[in-house]
Amino acid sequence: MPGFELFGDSERKQVQDVLDSGVLMRYGFDGMRNGHWKAKELETALSHRMQTTYAHLCSSGTAALTVALASAGVGAGDEVIMPTFTFAASFESILAIGAVPILVDVDDTLTLNPEAVENAITENTKVVMPVHMCGSMADLGALKSICKKYNLLLLEDACQAIGGSYHGKPLGSIGDLGCFSFDYVKTITCGEGGALITNNETFYENAHKYSDHGHDHLGSDRGAEEHPFLGYNFRISELNAAVGLAQVSRLDEFLALQKRNYTILREALSKLPEVIFRKVPDGGVENYSFLNFFLPTEEITRKVHKVLGKNGVDACFYWYDNNWHYYRKWEHLLEQKSLGKLPSEVKKGFNRNSVTDFSKSDHWIGRTISCLVKLSWTEEEVRKRAIKLTETIKKNL
Repeated sequence: MPGFELFGDSERKQVQDVLDSGVLMRYGFDGMRNGHWKAKELETALSHRMQTTYAHLCSSGTAALTVALASAGVGAGDEVIMPTFTFAASFESILAIGAVPILVDVDDTLTLNPEAVENAITENTKVVMPVHMCGSMADLGALKSICKKYNLLLLEDACQAIGGSYHGKPLGSIGDLGCFSFDYVKTITCGEGGALITNNETFYENAHKYSDHGHDHLGSDRGAEEHPFLGYNFRISELNAAVGLAQVSRLDEFLALQKRNYTILREALSKLPEVIFRKVPDGGVENYSFLNFFLPTEEITRKVHKVLGKNGVDACFYWYDNNWHYYRKWEHLLEQKSLGKLPSEVKKGFNRNSVTDFSKSDHWIGRTISCLVKLSWTEEEVRKRAIKLTETIKKNL
């Protein structure tokens, strides 16, 4: 991770096809395309790879989440349960449609705690949104059971975990809807882009219309298309899709490199009894994009993280103090800072977040270090890194 580390001839060829045609938009201009439909081809490749009936591309992972929620009929006042540890896009997508993000604790999977999810359900709850952070998944079996019990939608935010699986099924395909990000630093990238997948025909039909101003995409003349409902512009371009089409064909190559590098690092750290690795639910397989582990205390973890940086062990993250990924630094969310007035439904429902005790999340995130696993490392480089990582931690425990 990320895929841009290994851009090559396949990406250049796909992009050149688009430039040669001159058609950068994913819809229309049929006669100019020379048969090139990169977005459609990528959607077909994704649905095949993810073992789902439908895939739809969007302009970003954030857009994919927003479109997924809207396509499932989620709107004003509906509550969406999400974890305290994620990227800001998760709650941004919820707020964008007037729904209410309800934060709940994570556990030693670094994802949604099923018990906390069930305790947070109210009559307004409509969706449970697990976020498969740093390459691994939530306890999807438990979450599916909860959703079935309370008649809730399960929306997987798999933006950081493409290529992972749960009981043999690709992450993103287990819930009612799944979403991916293909931004510049993801395992496979379009530069900017995202996608949603589903087996629900209604959700798919809603999604491709909603993300293109409500166009129904019937017929070849865009000027004659109908507008069954309001929509917005969340389209991907053909240039971005072209990059992604090349990258998705290389996913197995990338995953193999990540697994090799991850395994070398993990085997080295396994020799330290004080290091405990993030829990992966039974039946789950990571995509190996991050190596995530816990140290004994928050104080030790802070110290180790600081020393790692000084010793040149880069790309190791201490999420507890990170202002993009953990609730403690989301003052713009918790204090409801908005350029415009938030809907009354959001302000009313959101008050629960400001009084909830998230100390159980703090217990895990405060002791977590996540090390990015790069694709471009040689095996020798990884082994040297493993030695330096292990020695640094051992000296500072």
